[in-house]
Amino acid sequence: MSVAKRAMFRAVLGAAAICLAASLAYAGDQGDPERSCDGNTYEMVECLKARTAQLDKRMTIAYQQALKDAAPQQHDQLRTAQRLWIQYRDANCLYYGLGEGTIARIDAGECMRSMTEARARELEGLGHQ
Repeated sequence: MSVAKRAMFRAVLGAAAICLAASLAYAGDQGDPERSCDGNTYEMVECLKARTAQLDKRMTIAYQQALKDAAPQQHDQLRTAQRLWIQYRDANCLYYGLGEGTIARIDAGECMRSMTEARARELEGLGHQ
């Protein structure tokens, strides 16, 4: 094989390796909560549900840690606040879900995702006060 053909072969092989690495990185980002939920309405709603489930786990861990870190006299109040917060989130996001058209499902899903993320961050910050 000539020097030029070897150089061309290496360039093509290198480009293929870069494309493979990029596609693997993209595939690895599928569970990333920061990645946008694109697609049709069903795909977007399902993506938002999956993200909210991940964030709900994060929020639960933060809540359990906040209970451990709280003074004994704060435990009952934190439990009450968390139960009421969940009721508020669900009622608030249902409002969006009852809107007009298919966008209402996406709005409700985004509401659940964003509120759950905000609450997880809030609870995570309780131990740092």
